[in-house]
Amino acid sequence: MGNFIWHEYSRFVAITASIYAVWASFWGLFFRKYFWDFIGGTIRDPGGIQPGPNAALFVAIIVKAPILQIAAMLLGMTILAFELPLPAISKLAVHRSFVVRVVMLLFQVFLNILYYQGTNAAFWSLIAAGCYTRAVMLGEKPKEAKANRGRVGAA
Repeated sequence: MGNFIWHEYSRFVAITASIYAVWASFWGLFFRKYFWDFIGGTIRDPGGIQPGPNAALFVAIIVKAPILQIAAMLLGMTILAFELPLPAISKLAVHRSFVVRVVMLLFQVFLNILYYQGTNAAFWSLIAAGCYTRAVMLGEKPKEAKANRGRVGAA
């Protein structure tokens, strides 16, 4: 029985979550719904739940102008560029850092949890961030970092 490689597992989960985030943000452009509108909202007979006045900022950036969905789509594409790796990014030192990936995944969680279509992407991004954190705690290194060990000026 072999060892479980946490960073490989979390890479696959992050790819899946990011593809889901891009797809969900695409659908979020057309069907705009602030997910947390039931907190402090008012139930009206024709119209359903109306968000409260304390959610005006989120309604503005999700429902009126899909700024959050566009930001989530761009971040999901950026994470995909890191995970799949694009040739231009695979040579950078930032590509070999698991901590950068954890931070980007946590930003993806924050962006996707706010609108209705992105909740599953947020859930799986949180799992991927947790698995990358476990890989950092175990001291795992990506194969690119192992190949550059001892080389001066390796980019």
